[in-house]
Amino acid sequence: MFDLLEGKETRCEFDGVETVISAHGRYCCVPKTHKVTLGEIVDLLLSFAEQPKTLLMPKMPDGSFAKKLYSLYLTYLPPEKVKYALKMNVDDRGSFTELVHTADCGQVSVNISRPGITKGQHWHNSKWELFIVVKGHGLIRERNISTGETVEFEVSGDKIEAVHMIPGWTHNIINLSDTEDLVTVMTCNEIFDPARPDTFREEV
Repeated sequence: MFDLLEGKETRCEFDGVETVISAHGRYCCVPKTHKVTLGEIVDLLLSFAEQPKTLLMPKMPDGSFAKKLYSLYLTYLPPEKVKYALKMNVDDRGSFTELVHTADCGQVSVNISRPGITKGQHWHNSKWELFIVVKGHGLIRERNISTGETVEFEVSGDKIEAVHMIPGWTHNIINLSDTEDLVTVMTCNEIFDPARPDTFREEV
């Protein structure tokens, strides 16, 4: 479409409903087309509308119809639906908020720890996480539950780094500040399932 607007037409003929690209074709066409059923379009649109509640983004491979449809869908959102609330799980230690779920790559969350607070103290079998501190000053500690090997990583929003939480290693994150919250973005390879949490309490 942008090529057409810039005067760089793609010419074609039609074999029935099939587009046949031809330098001397009688018609203009968009080179990339997608074939989907009406039911597939409806399912995608319904999943887009539910995304603020489910947090689930459908699979959108590069160049896919779903990716293009979602971009188009967003352009039709009324102003009152451009912003939506997220469920914050809050206690005296801070908060934990899930941001986005994906169909095949797990989830992204943000964790806020109050000054002096330690969070975590658990390990996972197959689940892995990345902790990325974006504000504050903290210490990440991990211990291999089989060998007892330990590692520590001092982290800060002044130098943003990613730290793997390895399966089979119990881990925690400590806010080292006496005054400032510690803000950590967390990615995980699995969407949390309360029926199968794969989370086992054990102090580092």
